[in-house]
Amino acid sequence: MTGTAPIAYRRALIVGAGAGLSAALARLLARHGIQVALAARSPDKLAGICAETGARAFACDASQIEPVARLFADMDAAIGPPDIVVYNASGRVRGPIATLDPADVAAALNISAFGGFLVGQQAAQRMVPQRHGAILFTGASASIKGYAQSASFAMGKFALRGLAQSMARELAPQGIHVGHIVIDGGIASAARQAPAEAPDSLLDPDAIAQAYWQLLQQDRSAWSWEIELRPWVERF
Repeated sequence: MTGTAPIAYRRALIVGAGAGLSAALARLLARHGIQVALAARSPDKLAGICAETGARAFACDASQIEPVARLFADMDAAIGPPDIVVYNASGRVRGPIATLDPADVAAALNISAFGGFLVGQQAAQRMVPQRHGAILFTGASASIKGYAQSASFAMGKFALRGLAQSMARELAPQGIHVGHIVIDGGIASAARQAPAEAPDSLLDPDAIAQAYWQLLQQDRSAWSWEIELRPWVERF
C-alpha cells in the first residue's frame, strides 16, 4: 500500500442474486460492516440469506430499463445509494447455431449484456459525482472463449467484458474502480460438489468472494480492471 487510508465502502448492491456466489459475497460484505441489497426476479428466494446477513431484497428484471431504474431509486430511498455494485446476472440458451430460437438468444443477450449496461449506467450516475465507488461484473470462461453450441452465452459474456473494459477506461480517472472477474470453471454448491478423486476442482464460492474483496481493497495506484479465477487443475 502507498500509505493511503483503507477504502471505505458503506452499501453494496448485488444484481442477479442467488444462493451461490451472491450469497457468499453478501456474507463477506456484511462481515465487513457493509449494508447489502440483493436484487433478483424472484426476491422470495433470498429470504434465507437476507435473514442471515440483514440484507434487503428487491425485485428486478435486470434486462429491462424501467425496472433497473426503479431498483436504484428504491434502494436510494430505503437505505441510500450503493458505492459497490456487483452484476451477477446472465442468460444462456444452448444448442446448434442452425436451430437456436432467435427470440431466446435475444433474451439471453439482454440479460447478460444489456442488463450489465443498465446497471452500470445507474451505478455510474451515483458514483461519478462522489468520485468514489466500485462496479464489478462477473464473467465466465465464455467471456474469452466461445464454446460450441454456446453462441448466446459467448456473445453476452464477450459483450459484458467489452462493457467493463470501456467503463474502466472512462471511469477509473474519475475515481470509480471498474472490475471484470472471469470465473473460469464450475462453482461448487450444495448440489454440485467436487468428486473425491479431484479435490478442489470446482471454485469455492467463499474463495471467489474473497477475491472480489481483495479487488475492492486495491490501492488506486495499482488497480486491476480484470482478474481471472480458476481451480488449480483447470486448463486454460
